[in-house]
Amino acid sequence: MILEGNAWTFGDDVDTDQIIPARYLTSSDPGELAKYAMEDARSGFASLVGEGDIIVAGKNFGCGSSREHAPISIKAAGISCVIAPSFARIFYRNAINIGLPIFECADAAGAIEEGDRIRVDAESGEITNVSKAQTYQAEPFPEFMQELIKAGGLIKYIVKNRMEK
Repeated sequence: MILEGNAWTFGDDVDTDQIIPARYLTSSDPGELAKYAMEDARSGFASLVGEGDIIVAGKNFGCGSSREHAPISIKAAGISCVIAPSFARIFYRNAINIGLPIFECADAAGAIEEGDRIRVDAESGEITNVSKAQTYQAEPFPEFMQELIKAGGLIKYIVKNRMEK
């Protein structure tokens, strides 16, 4: 799976309240949540982001509360993946569970600038900054986690595998 889009950069310690503020948690509809993705980190982000774009952030992305709404809002807004040096563990798990690929790569996160065109090979973990002709290596997901992401998340994976049996 190849993911490609423009980079949107954020700093360290972006918490789930910045990703999807509590005032918008009156809905669990992904389309509704998408309208407010990253609202408290960058006002109006959801209206600016393009389908397939990529968030590149600093360390500890997704810290704070364990709300699943955070990765759902990002994915529903059209973000194809997130690259950061590190993720809060609960955000990491929630992202995989909903099928949002995330990649830990400090070198890429430190070098990519806002607006750079980025290509990510989700299977190998190779991250290419197309704008600067630079390549970085993230740790690829184990095969099972890749299957979860390809299926669109844990629930879709379970449903798909039940249907095949």
